[in-house]
Amino acid sequence: MSYGKMRDPITILRVHHEKDADGIATPRDEVLARVRAYHEQRHGNVRWANRAAFSEATALFRFRVIPGLSVESLYIIVCGLKRFEILSVEVLGSRYVEVLCREVEPRGNVL
Repeated sequence: MSYGKMRDPITILRVHHEKDADGIATPRDEVLARVRAYHEQRHGNVRWANRAAFSEATALFRFRVIPGLSVESLYIIVCGLKRFEILSVEVLGSRYVEVLCREVEPRGNVL
């Protein structure tokens, strides 16, 4: 994977709920990292056919390992105006992270 293929800027978010004075929890996005990534939408090639276990996955992201950040399935990836829920995280060697995601409906406060 070369830098030339990692051309899509993404934001990795963690959603946590804050309670106000009345005890009502509201979701809030916390930005963990902004990086460039390789982004591939689901289509009918052999590689996507072999990922049958992740039939919910609609997108693949591949980016360099971020020092000090362990990407988890609780996080959200924002690419453009689309939000993706992480389904699977795999570290390739010690340099890259491959993430399978599914697109979710955006909330009111998209980055």
